[in-house]
Amino acid sequence: MPNNSIKDEKLYEKLRDEGNSKEKAARIANAAARDGRDEVGERGGAAENYEDRTVDELRDRAKDLGIEGVSNLKKDELIDKLRNH
Repeated sequence: MPNNSIKDEKLYEKLRDEGNSKEKAARIANAAARDGRDEVGERGGAAENYEDRTVDELRDRAKDLGIEGVSNLKKDELIDKLRNH
């Protein structure tokens, strides 16, 4: 089902299949549609993998994103919540 707020559905679906969150996939897909994929690719940075972060760092990230109910989650559960919020 097409989503009118997503400007590059094909890229969005590819990013989601790779495990990116809905928010991140939408942001990248819309930027790529607006500025071109080459431009967006050049801007991209390197983020630390969730697996390399501590549980406290993951909880802080979840808090930054407004995800609730993470205080008792294990690391793999936190990572899943972050990727699928």
